[in-house]
Amino acid sequence: MSLFLKQVEDTYELTSAGYGLLVVLLILALIAACFFTGKDHKNHFSVKQLVFAAMCVTLSTVTSMIKIFEMPMGGSITLFSMFFITFVGYLYGPRAGLTSALAYGLLQLIIGPYIISIPQLVCDYILAFGALGLSGFFQNKKFGMINGYIIGILGRLFFSVLSGVIFFGQYAADYGMKPFTYSLAYNGLYIGTEGILTVALISVPAVRHALKRIRYMANENDVREKLSSIA
Repeated sequence: MSLFLKQVEDTYELTSAGYGLLVVLLILALIAACFFTGKDHKNHFSVKQLVFAAMCVTLSTVTSMIKIFEMPMGGSITLFSMFFITFVGYLYGPRAGLTSALAYGLLQLIIGPYIISIPQLVCDYILAFGALGLSGFFQNKKFGMINGYIIGILGRLFFSVLSGVIFFGQYAADYGMKPFTYSLAYNGLYIGTEGILTVALISVPAVRHALKRIRYMANENDVREKLSSIA
């Protein structure tokens, strides 16, 4: 552990080797994604898909730094940062969504880690952020963009609450609460608040129409190929 993490009081910080490892893992995850194939045996990510997914990950990373409110032990209400990751799933389905969400989790770990142990790191950064990619399972469902977003943030909430119960439950006694109640209240405050604000925004007809137009642009080549095959 000392090679990749160094202890600073009650938490850990990444060493240079730790940052290097994360960068390597991020690159490997993106390279692996390029070789995933679907039922049509085509590469999972085309160049166009990579560009749109990278744009969404970048927007999520940038907006995650614009914090409306920040919690004392990690977590914050941001400028709709979770939406851009769930949007990848809405554009291209679960594999693209989960891969982008994993990459985003690794980026968050690089940018602003809060680490007390390796299991907590996995739960808070890999599983919690990775769960945002669950939105992809609603790609072709009715109200898929909104429902996918809600499922994605509920997935993140689940793992964040789990992490809170297991790794931060000792703080619950300070507030006269049980660990689960404390963790749910703590994580639900920032995830739920941002979720409500985001759903309100993407429910506006003009915004929803613009996002659907972006989805059409992102999949325009695929639509043309399907029409050609039918013709």
